[in-house]
Amino acid sequence: MTNSPTPSLRPARLPDKPTVDGLEEKWAQVWREQDTYAFDREAALQAPRERIFAVDTPPPTASGSLHLGHVFGYTQADCLARYHRMTGKHVFYPIGWDDNGLPTERRVQNYYGVRGDATLPHDPDFTPPHRGGDAKSAKAANQVPIGRANFIELCEELTVLDEQTFEDTFRRLGLSLDWNVQYRTIDDRSRAVAQQAFLRNLARGEAYQAEAPGLWDITFQTAVAQAELEARDYPGHYHRVAFHRPDGERVYIETTRPELVPAVVALIAHPDDERYAGLFGSTVRSPLFGVEIPVLAHPLAEMDKGAGIAMCCTFGDLTDVQWWRELSLPTRSVVTRNGRLQAEVPHWLADGPGADLYAEELAGKTTFSARAAVVEALRASGDLDGEPTATQRKANFFEKGDKPLEIVTSRQWYIRNGGKEEDLRTDLVGRGDQIDFHPAFMRSRYRNWVEGLNGDWLISRQRFFGVQFPVWYAVDAEGETDYETVLTPQEGRLPVDPVTDVPDGYTEDQRDQPGGFTADTDVMDTWATSSLSPQIAAGWPVADHPDGTLGNDRDLFAKVFPYDMRPQGHDIIRTWLFATVVRAHYEHDSVPWSDAYINGWILDPDRKKMSKSKGNATTPLGMLEEHGTDAVRYWAAAARPGVDTVDDPAQIKVGRRLAIKVLNASKFALGMGLRDGAGDSAAVQPEELATLVGRVTEPLDKAMVTALAEVVAAATTAYEAFDYSKALDVTEAFFWSFCDNYLELVKDRAYGTDPALDPAAVQSARAALQVALDVLLRLLAPVLSFATEEVWSWWHEGSVHTAPWPTVEELAPATDGDPAMLPAVGAALAGIRKAKSEAKVSMRTEVSAATVAGPGPDVERVRAALGDLTAAGKVTGKVAFATAEVFQVDGVELVTA
Repeated sequence: MTNSPTPSLRPARLPDKPTVDGLEEKWAQVWREQDTYAFDREAALQAPRERIFAVDTPPPTASGSLHLGHVFGYTQADCLARYHRMTGKHVFYPIGWDDNGLPTERRVQNYYGVRGDATLPHDPDFTPPHRGGDAKSAKAANQVPIGRANFIELCEELTVLDEQTFEDTFRRLGLSLDWNVQYRTIDDRSRAVAQQAFLRNLARGEAYQAEAPGLWDITFQTAVAQAELEARDYPGHYHRVAFHRPDGERVYIETTRPELVPAVVALIAHPDDERYAGLFGSTVRSPLFGVEIPVLAHPLAEMDKGAGIAMCCTFGDLTDVQWWRELSLPTRSVVTRNGRLQAEVPHWLADGPGADLYAEELAGKTTFSARAAVVEALRASGDLDGEPTATQRKANFFEKGDKPLEIVTSRQWYIRNGGKEEDLRTDLVGRGDQIDFHPAFMRSRYRNWVEGLNGDWLISRQRFFGVQFPVWYAVDAEGETDYETVLTPQEGRLPVDPVTDVPDGYTEDQRDQPGGFTADTDVMDTWATSSLSPQIAAGWPVADHPDGTLGNDRDLFAKVFPYDMRPQGHDIIRTWLFATVVRAHYEHDSVPWSDAYINGWILDPDRKKMSKSKGNATTPLGMLEEHGTDAVRYWAAAARPGVDTVDDPAQIKVGRRLAIKVLNASKFALGMGLRDGAGDSAAVQPEELATLVGRVTEPLDKAMVTALAEVVAAATTAYEAFDYSKALDVTEAFFWSFCDNYLELVKDRAYGTDPALDPAAVQSARAALQVALDVLLRLLAPVLSFATEEVWSWWHEGSVHTAPWPTVEELAPATDGDPAMLPAVGAALAGIRKAKSEAKVSMRTEVSAATVAGPGPDVERVRAALGDLTAAGKVTGKVAFATAEVFQVDGVELVTA
């Protein structure tokens, strides 16, 4: 990408009827054919680092369709990228597709009517029941079970189709992405990068495996990380339940989960709660099952909640996990991974009074059915005090799930992220301080998240379509898996699939055999791959693979990393942004980018976040087709950084009106008195901008150019501060003033039909109009990408998007004017128009006399541009001047024809 030092002009050819309709197809095709936004790698490698602008583009989840939230955030980031490209920087602007993970699997299940089953073999002739989801296929009972390999094949098939749809929408949106630099988070390069980073984390002790209680989604049958939690209201009931002291006294607790009474390991109260001080260190027996449990103190117990004493079960919630860990309590889990209670009587209940109750009423039941059975048994035993009381409780859900999470014990992979180590947490908070957040207050969201972590990053998932962990385990002579003996491949073998590949030193016939090996069948959390998006896109080398293979590009990576900008939504600061910081901290001892631009959400009319998972998201295609892309881009760019915005069709209509005005005003400005005899082209000479600026000599023209220079300065400052909306605001305000006032004031002079006019004054108007149009098109180009490109093509060579960003210096020869003149003269013209309107006569009606009154400096400004004012206002007689506190035009005499 190169920028001409100044725009190259050519004789203008103006359309008969400019229209915004069809511009997307026209210019998207041109940009594709000419590779307008391609990153020039060779030139960038030779350029100073400050002349490069690298963007870590969010890879959208390729499952279904894009929604307005995508349009909103990606447009804002694109405005910033376009600005930096116009400043002469080499913009590295790749695009990726996040196509592995639960959203993709769920879509595949619904679309094809299938579900994965790891126990089934691959069927090379398998044909899915259908292609295209329906209500029936969304139900698990109606989905056909298929083997892992067949399921992955369908995931690959559907994500390719979805990604093409996404690309078509992004091209229609005018995003200036470099389509030559694409990646998929499931492709070989992404898998190799993610596996290499994991192996290095493992070797350095930053990744580890542990069998521990963790959050589990019973629908998706996978572990869930802290960052993926969503607290939701969930209906329930409080039950007042009696535990029994040795002396026969009762101790009452209140619980919403009585089905966990078989799993209770302690009663916990606050150490300062005098009601229970005498119980600490003693024991009580559980109702129904008669298990002896201790009464203990812990500061997390809430004295003012319920009875002030709670049962600790393994495990009902995350507080139970903390109590269990800190008080060294035993594990007595009864809820299994499928959300049902154990099918066999637990050993700690086997000899107790409740063994038969468990076997007959609870074994294998869902938590809902078990709850009802326990409540009935408590009622019958007399250990239920009163009837259950309805309540709304907060429950943890997987952000993409529909049922409350359970806590089960399982073996999982983790990456240390400061949740358990204070020094690491301090380091990661410090990394956040090294990043400039836009808006700045978003840094506190990062800091609060890191400081509030209570566990490490769980990165393993029990699913199919994802990046496999590149590990196997030894199998001992008795056929038991030895999880302590982890087998890893050489990095030069990456990517690997342990399910089909074999570890070094073994053969396939040793798989799952005594003395052999077994594969880790889990896959990585999708964030474990997308957190490496800077490394994936820029060619971070996978060891032992030469450059050119697997997308390795050592020189490029060394040049662009750390990147310049990470654009993203504020809801994934805790996931994508933080995880990317963690990976860069470990692998490169740096931050991944210098700046993080954070966009707000799109809200539905009820002011709720718009998202596909909530079912309230609308697709952008209809809006783009109805209003035009520039109108939608304007709507997105008008929203301030980080601010949530309601879907507002009225704002989009304003954007369409602006785009249409750019076309019409440009034709008007370029065609004033410049048409040749044939009337089919304008005689604008191919002159450089500097020549045109030098011809601006009249006071009003200089005033306009001087004010324009101030707009250029303000817009540039705003863009440098990542505030595209302020840049748009100042530019748009000037543009409308330019159209409403300046164009009307100078059009008679620009037409040059009055032989009494000084030719230099005519040339000054024409030059000023072209200068203003040239600069305004470049100022508006990051937002109105199609309309500005259309007008630019009427009288310039090349693309407006590779033209240089305007500077104050290029306007300097004409910036010695008074920028307050145009508003003052414009106000006088508005007064004349108002008088005509009130008199209910045409704006073409001549005025025989007028008196201009206002503050002295403004009166003098109007006097200096009197010729333009009288021509625009059709004032044929004398104009008198007077000073007044309020600017006004009065004493107007209207003479009808």
